[in-house]
Amino acid sequence: MGKLNDKVAIITGGSGGIGEAAAKRYLEEGAKVVLVDLDGEALATVAARLGDDVAVYAGDITTPEANAAMVALATERFGGVDIFLANAGIEGTVAPLTTQSVEVFDRVMAVNVRGVWLGLQAVFPAMAKRGGGSVIITSSVAGIGGTAGLSPYVTSKHAVIGMMRCAALEGAADRIRVNTVNPSPVETRMMRSLEDGMMPGDGQAAHATIAAGIPLGEYAQPADIANMMCFLASDEARFMTGGVYMVDGGISAK
Repeated sequence: MGKLNDKVAIITGGSGGIGEAAAKRYLEEGAKVVLVDLDGEALATVAARLGDDVAVYAGDITTPEANAAMVALATERFGGVDIFLANAGIEGTVAPLTTQSVEVFDRVMAVNVRGVWLGLQAVFPAMAKRGGGSVIITSSVAGIGGTAGLSPYVTSKHAVIGMMRCAALEGAADRIRVNTVNPSPVETRMMRSLEDGMMPGDGQAAHATIAAGIPLGEYAQPADIANMMCFLASDEARFMTGGVYMVDGGISAK
């Protein structure tokens, strides 16, 4: 018996490294999965690797319409929603606060914060109909500390922790659990972008510098993050809500 048998999960940011790794773990544990992303072509590629128990929705999660549509697809295809992994996120640009553009700030906040908030609004009624559920929001080590040059991203990842705490209190009456997972740097496209922004033309040096600051001495793999996301989605975590769960190689211990 899988930990997620008969459960239906929606995963935003489904074509990214963490999104695909989480989908793979959920499927291994018996769930059905709806992958959501803005990039429909990338979604189709990921879905083809994952198999038949996957549906895809290409849309902009910063709009109410897209969030309603992903819940409708999960309901029509698989019968409802039990798990919502609010994983979509963008990094913005690396620049001092005084030179960050308003457009970058607004886009980061729209995807990383507004998109999560709209997702919660859409999935809560569907989960209540199923007798409860689990929401996992992807935050970051940037959600508990600062990083020079990344003020829009860091602000957004702090914001979703506050949102999670409100949602956990509001969802408790319907047995809807809400938590964040806060990864360290992970071997994904996002970190390649940030490395290049930190040390233009020498991303490998940035990688080495960042890895040296992690007590375990390396970046996480997407599967490391997906394992925590799978646990929080399962009934093994039935009494866990309102929590911030670090998967960070020891960064938060410093």
